[in-house]
Amino acid sequence: MARGSTRPTSRDVAQAAGVSQAAVSLVLGDKWRGRVSETTAERVREAARELGYRPNLAARNLRLGRTRTVLLVVPALTTEFFAGVYTGAARVAARHGFGVVLYPSPEGVGPARDPFASAQAALDGVIASSMAADALTAIRGDQLPLVMLDSDPDGSLGAATVNLDIRDGIRQVTEHLLALGHRHFLHLAADIPSWTFRVRARELAERVASVPGASLRTAAAPISIEGALTAAEAALTDTATVTRPTAVVCDDDKLAAGVYKAARRLGLRIPEDVSVTGLDDLALATALDPELTTVRLDAELFGERGMEALLAVLEGRTPTDGDIPVELVVRGSTARVRG
Repeated sequence: MARGSTRPTSRDVAQAAGVSQAAVSLVLGDKWRGRVSETTAERVREAARELGYRPNLAARNLRLGRTRTVLLVVPALTTEFFAGVYTGAARVAARHGFGVVLYPSPEGVGPARDPFASAQAALDGVIASSMAADALTAIRGDQLPLVMLDSDPDGSLGAATVNLDIRDGIRQVTEHLLALGHRHFLHLAADIPSWTFRVRARELAERVASVPGASLRTAAAPISIEGALTAAEAALTDTATVTRPTAVVCDDDKLAAGVYKAARRLGLRIPEDVSVTGLDDLALATALDPELTTVRLDAELFGERGMEALLAVLEGRTPTDGDIPVELVVRGSTARVRG
């Protein structure tokens, strides 16, 4: 590399590796197989590493006409669920030569700040998971090809919407608890104003209301163990109600963990005195004792379907329709009501 140069070029890499610039382009563009040998490819990669060479993506993208980069916006990185969504999306993206940039919105379901100087210039599309419909206005997501995950299909800004069958998950939970004889329910609801949590609340209320003699109370809590502990302890000791709930349905496994702590403080046994269910099937679910009955959401499949839908939109195809099935996993935190 010439003295004083601030950025190594592909010519520098070619000279260091003893190959042509065309060979460097093939190797670093991952198009070398069948054209150059494995030994040559490794020599080029090693030369690029030693020189600190980075391809001029701007020039390459001008030739291609697109950046082949997708932004995945999630509310937060506080659970492994969204890591799974990213893993699934990135897996499908890689097969099609795309990269995925993960961006947790600082405001959760509120508007996300633009992580780029100009999102439209830097991105081919956006996948937004579990966001409010107006969350992407700051990055002009409504002006880019957009796929919404876990969002109201009737009110979405996106060209496509991909959802888990959350309604069926709540149906499975409620039918399981009703079959065990439970009639008095507490819904520990996530204190987040988003479509997915409204769906859960509405489905649970309708299922319980359809059973004569059944009752449902609701307590809201932030999705944190301590927040759930405070809300659950207050709800389970509320003297305004005659009948204490025998089953607590939680919007999230973290909320269920808070219920466990509240029950322990109150001297209640799980599941002998109160049954508890979660939703997500995080690693936390099997760390609890007893292990948590919960609804398993396939986060990686969710991310895969989201990326597949965006690719379909970019190619002018119709994305695959239909919600992703979910599964009730029955463990030790639920039992028949004691007579």
